[in-house]
Amino acid sequence: MFVPGFGEASPESKAAKNMQDFFTYVAVKIVLAQLESYNPEGYEELMDFVSKNSLNDGDKFCSGLMRESPRHRGLALRILEVRSAYIKRDFEWDNLQKLAFKMVDESNTKLMREYVLETSHMENGE
Repeated sequence: MFVPGFGEASPESKAAKNMQDFFTYVAVKIVLAQLESYNPEGYEELMDFVSKNSLNDGDKFCSGLMRESPRHRGLALRILEVRSAYIKRDFEWDNLQKLAFKMVDESNTKLMREYVLETSHMENGE
């Protein structure tokens, strides 16, 4: 199906970029949990960086982290490693598709039901 208004990028490409940013967020959370138990100093450094830098653009976040200091570069490399491993081995792609289908169907049904109830009350009240 042709989807207008996306320029050179397809909707799938835009979704993939959003998911890449989300996977960076997930990787940061995983690395923070790991650091908390065995490297409190690294945990504090990463938490400080996270508090001052947005995770909305995962690549920009990692790029900035790499350039902060040699210690931060190691944290950034760990995040990249975890992001790659998570997306390839741990993320449940089949479950994502099932959940997306289910959520859209449920949302559509709910919205249509609400609209019908709302408009039937209006018709009955007039």
